[in-house]
Order: sequence, then C-alpha cells, then structure tokens
Amino acid sequence: MPKLNGQVALITGASRGIGRCIALRLAALKATVVLAARNKDRLEAAAKEAEEAGGRAIVVPVELENEQSIKALAQTVHDRLARLDVLVNNAGITYSALLQETATEDYDRLMRVNARAPFILCRETLDLLKKAPRGRIVNIASVVGAKGYPRQSAYTASKHALRGMSIALAEELRDTNVRVHVICPGGVDTDMVGDVRPDIDKGDLIAPDEIAELVEYLVTHKGNAVVDELRPRRRTAAPWF
Repeated sequence: MPKLNGQVALITGASRGIGRCIALRLAALKATVVLAARNKDRLEAAAKEAEEAGGRAIVVPVELENEQSIKALAQTVHDRLARLDVLVNNAGITYSALLQETATEDYDRLMRVNARAPFILCRETLDLLKKAPRGRIVNIASVVGAKGYPRQSAYTASKHALRGMSIALAEELRDTNVRVHVICPGGVDTDMVGDVRPDIDKGDLIAPDEIAELVEYLVTHKGNAVVDELRPRRRTAAPWF
C-alpha cells in the first residue's frame, strides 16, 4: 500500500518552492493534500500536478496575516475532510535590513506570518490531528532558527519563535499520538533565498525537493526513534551550525 494512502496533509505555502515540492511528494504517496497559499492560480497549477502525481488535491487560498482567514482554512479541513494526519507549516516571508533600519511594522509582519500563523493553525487543527492514528506536525523554520546572521534580526526572531513554540508544543503533546518536528534548512534554491542572498552560487543551494524528502521521512517513519529536528545545510556552508 502507498505510505500515506487515505491520509490528509495540509501544506501552507504550497503554491511554489519548498511547499509545492512537499505537496507533490505527499500526493505521490497517495495522500489527499490541502494546498494553502495566497495565489489561487499558482495553487490550482500545483493541485493539477499533485493529482497527476497520484493524490487528491484541494485548493484553499489563505491570507496568513489574517486570523479569520487561517481559521477558515482550518474549518474547511474540518468540514470537507473531517480528518488531518499531517500539518506542514511551510509558508514564510523574509526581510533583510540592519536592526536600526527595520521598521516595527516589518518586524510585526514577519512575526504574524512566520510565527503567529503556525501557532493559530496548530491550535485550530489539533483536535483533528489528535484523532489521527499518527498525527504529525512539521514546522519549516530556518538555519536562523538556531543561529543568527547580520541584517536578519527580525527574520531570525520570527524563526526562533517558531522553533521555540514547536519545542513547547512537542512537550505538551508528548503523551499523545501527535509528534512535532522542525526542519531548519540552510540556503534552499527558492525565490526568497535568491532575493536575500544573491551572492550564493545556485549550484551550491539545497534543492527544494531535498527538503520534501526529509518531510516524507518524518511523516512516514515508524518505530521508537523520534527525530525532533533536522538541520540540513548547503554543501559549502560550515558544518555543525
């Protein structure tokens, strides 16, 4: 049997980049994938690819800065599927500037999308995840969730917040069937990384599908070993960040 046959996976930021690759990989494992992002046209294109890969796809446009929009996304999953096995909080935004040059509104927007939205979505879907035979939450943080870089103080704060929330939630859910995982990747070949770090040779960047492969491992692995966090780095970066 396919590894995720009959299971439901919700992926944010699913219209492109890492999120799209995760959606296609889970669809290939016969999951029903709920694709969430802002751009409906890109979501529908990704949904077509997901169905061609062998899964069922549902498109739900969402504005992750808006709590009611996030709640509506969760409610759609409740109403249409009444099941959720895998939640992947992948969507994120970045901003690069010295702290002294970072406006409060830029900091607030990063926190709303990168930390607050996953918090709300976890809260609004935990009832379904707890009912699943093996609930899985995978939060896509960043290398800056474990360290810091100049000109990324606000972005770093948001990813530290996401990682910290994940650690606390894992403790809360320790005696349940739900596991919380974090992936903190270094540079991935996405539009966002290209905008922030144009100095990095694209040939050295991690492919988005490599992150999707790690998500597959986390949501399909069975046994007594639990992997809380993965920190893949690009091949030219210093080891052991």
